[in-house]
Amino acid sequence: MVLNRVAAAKAAVHALALAPLGWLGWQVWQVYTGADIDALGAEPVAAIEHELGLWALRLLLVTLAISPLRALSGQAVVLRFRRMLGLYAFAYATLHFAAYLVLDLRGYWALVFEEIAKRPYITVGFAAWLLLVPLAVTSTRGWMRRLGRRWTRLHRAVYAIAVLAVLHFWWIVKSDVREPALYAGILVVLLGWRVWRRAARTGAARPAATGSAGAKQQ
Repeated sequence: MVLNRVAAAKAAVHALALAPLGWLGWQVWQVYTGADIDALGAEPVAAIEHELGLWALRLLLVTLAISPLRALSGQAVVLRFRRMLGLYAFAYATLHFAAYLVLDLRGYWALVFEEIAKRPYITVGFAAWLLLVPLAVTSTRGWMRRLGRRWTRLHRAVYAIAVLAVLHFWWIVKSDVREPALYAGILVVLLGWRVWRRAARTGAARPAATGSAGAKQQ
């Protein structure tokens, strides 16, 4: 019964994660066929890149929210969705980068290195995507067994990736920074919770270690 519920929940998460891509695809089709040439606004390419990048950031933050949710709810089952959401974040980030290469640079991919070096927001965005690649590749149980403790250290890079992704979004927005500020605030809360938990564990471990040492001396 529990397995059926988990399977149904996973199916729902798949559907929700793919829904933005499906809607974007429909909008592109509307523009392509001429049914609604304004479906993507005045700048279709920018709209496509923006939506793909925004959903990559959102899914990345949702992935980071899994651990606090598990701690607050006491439901370990939510951890089963972390890998799935992380891979969807990587998929959207890859599509975001691909849209930039194909639609913005229009096949002149050699220019990408010049753009990365010249534009700081592209530099940090590319760095975030590049760091995501090994995390996506090593997300399987097999890689977890192969890497052992190194797997955990490697996947802590997700915190730096999230910071770079928010910074990338912030620098892209030229005037109204309310939306990137919102995501920055969410990230601060998620990272702050982890710092607080770590400090609490360290504080709890010290008295225990002191008590153990005192007992040995006695």
